[in-house]
Order: sequence, then C-alpha cells, then structure tokens
Amino acid sequence: MLELSVYLAVLMIGIVILFQLLLAAGMPWGKASMGGKYPGKYPSKMRVVAIFNALILLFFISIILAESGFGFDSLKSISGIGIWVVSVFFLVSTVLNSITPSKIERIWAPVSLITLVACLIIALN
Repeated sequence: MLELSVYLAVLMIGIVILFQLLLAAGMPWGKASMGGKYPGKYPSKMRVVAIFNALILLFFISIILAESGFGFDSLKSISGIGIWVVSVFFLVSTVLNSITPSKIERIWAPVSLITLVACLIIALN
C-alpha cells in the first residue's frame, strides 16, 4: 500500500506541476487556477508565481520520497514532520478547490483529495 501511495502522490503532484509550468509558459488556462481570477493567459507576475508553485510542489515530492524511503535521504531528518505539512497543504487544497467560484477549477479537488489520502497513508506508515 505504501508503494502505491507514493506512486499516486508523485503522479498527482506531477500533473499539477505540469499544469503550473504550462500556465507559466502562457497557456490560456488561468480560469482553472486561483479562483479563475486571471482567465486566459496569466500576466507576467502570475507566471512567476506559477513557477514558484511548481518548485514548492517539487519539494513536496522530495519530502514524500524521503519519508517513504525512496530517495532524498538527506531530507529524512525533516520528512517526518514534512509529510504532515504536505498532508495539511493538500487538505486545505481539497477544501479550497471544492468551494472555488471557478467551476473548471473544481477539477483539482479530486486530484488534491487523492494526494491527501496518499500522503496520509505515507505519514502513518
């Protein structure tokens, strides 16, 4: 179950990273992010934010891999707490993506929920 949870968490976060990088590259999908505040292409400032988001999510993947013993051994000392921080992040993300005024952005709620459940399984192992 642990291995499947790691794969699911990394896959789901990877999808979100790809989405963030595509927003940063100028794809006109702003309506599916940030409550739909920036429909169409993100302005320059938000493209930088999207890159920053992708980097944070990459760090989350490294925490998940460290905690589950799949790599990033240098992060093992913080991964026990880090996995709970990641889990809380995805709990909040699930709630916010469920109540967003942007109907299209609600597609991220199941992604967040799957990631949350996978992170909780990793945290409890």
